[in-house]
Amino acid sequence: MRLSSDIGIDLGTASVLVHIKGKGVVLHEPSVVAVDEDTQKVMAVGEEAQKMLGRTPGNIVAMKPLSDGVIADFDTTEIMLRHYITRVGGRRRFFRPRVVVCIPAVTTTVEQKAVIEALTRTGAREAYLIEEPRAAALGAGMDIFKPSGSMVVDIGGGTTDIAVLSLGDVVESTSVKVGGDKFDEAITRYIKREYNILIGERTAEWLKKDIGSAYQHSRHLSMEVRGRDLLAGLPRSITVTTREIQVSLEESLEEIVQGIKNVLENTHPELSRDIVEKGVVLTGGGGLLDGLPRLLTLETGVPFYLTEDPVGCVVKGTALVLENMDKMSSTLISTGKVNSSR
Repeated sequence: MRLSSDIGIDLGTASVLVHIKGKGVVLHEPSVVAVDEDTQKVMAVGEEAQKMLGRTPGNIVAMKPLSDGVIADFDTTEIMLRHYITRVGGRRRFFRPRVVVCIPAVTTTVEQKAVIEALTRTGAREAYLIEEPRAAALGAGMDIFKPSGSMVVDIGGGTTDIAVLSLGDVVESTSVKVGGDKFDEAITRYIKREYNILIGERTAEWLKKDIGSAYQHSRHLSMEVRGRDLLAGLPRSITVTTREIQVSLEESLEEIVQGIKNVLENTHPELSRDIVEKGVVLTGGGGLLDGLPRLLTLETGVPFYLTEDPVGCVVKGTALVLENMDKMSSTLISTGKVNSSR
């Protein structure tokens, strides 16, 4: 069977998803690379590298090459992309795909160029960029091509992208540097401040997913976790409640709420009316936080709905972009457009 040369990539701060035309989502791996600093040799990528976070000897560093939705380490990102593109390309020797990659709603030309260059150096035949909220809206099944306002809030690992769309393009948008990773960091800081205990990144993520909530009256759970007592230097167990997680996330959630309000305030009244009638679609892994749609609805007065596949809708959107390239190519960022920008 001939492998399609069309690939959609959700290049996220927390994870990478790859969609191949005709095959669907073929890869979902963490955005982590483990490197031996002595030899500069790549030890692991993705799931295997994530297992090394916080558990490696001094010479091996497990790192996330993307920060706040953009490339923080160009060389490591290129290595990660090459690894994943080669993996989904199988043994096909001259696999030169046409690639569409998602980027945050607000990025600089320098950041766009970094992604394009990383893609072309991994062997992409053609490289295109699309704003994450636009891809998310397409993947969530929203008809953004009509002369009607639609709004999407995509909460990823590093950023929350907020956009109002009409006639297939972004009308108003912003990108807030708060996402799932910031939620984890906020939980870690809270446990440290309240209990003098240091917990790991993955423990914070478990607390968020298993007992966490954005809304005070949503659920009431507790969970026992272990960490290192900062005074005694020894392991200690504590019991953490849903209410504590909710308190720890208040500041981060307020930043997201304010970003949403800012976009709504700058939106044309006719489009605002459409949004109130339709509601706002919530996408991204961060949208899975318990009680979040209810909190956002209460804070803004506009109904929020969590899409059916919040994690996969962005990469599904890239697949729809590839299918509608004739209609959308003029609105995408591509190699020529980035290189010609000042």
